[in-house]
Amino acid sequence: MPTFEEITRHHDPDPAESPWVNGPPPPETIAIVGYDPEWPRRYRAAATGIRAALGTAVVDIEHFGSTAVEGLAAKDVIDIDLTVADPRDEERYVPPLTRIGYVLTVREPSWHEHRCLRLAEPRVNLHVFGPECPELVRHRMFRDWLRAHPEDRARYEDAKRAAVPGGGRVMDYNARKQETVRAIYDRLFRAAGML
Repeated sequence: MPTFEEITRHHDPDPAESPWVNGPPPPETIAIVGYDPEWPRRYRAAATGIRAALGTAVVDIEHFGSTAVEGLAAKDVIDIDLTVADPRDEERYVPPLTRIGYVLTVREPSWHEHRCLRLAEPRVNLHVFGPECPELVRHRMFRDWLRAHPEDRARYEDAKRAAVPGGGRVMDYNARKQETVRAIYDRLFRAAGML
């Protein structure tokens, strides 16, 4: 299990590391849509396909992010955390996922060996981490906090809508809402006795 210090540490990207496997994506229009009750079904369908493709390579799989929080507006993209024994062993999981339409887009060795694969239709961002990764704990804690705290759910939705103007890439949008995200994390960590 990761330590409290590892879980509560906010990550800033390594400026010397380019995460893009095939170059940075083009800017895209960010659209926040109202909560869709189909999102949990879409997650289950994606998870079933991933498990079928990877078999025993799947250590765990979990729906996280805004589409996992009932009532929360979000980008129409299902975010999934996939835990594998070793994210560096790409041969174990990338080729089978490629065969069902996923494309490896991000490789970040400096951030818990994170990999991200993207499915274009229906849109899925598949985040790959190893066991005992603090980011997995952070994702689940944030999701569960928003499910249980409507005031922070509303605060987060407001921050997301405010972050849309400005354009650029998704990473630019994420940076514009980072202050609110970190404030919510700090609240939930304090409530859990971790700070």
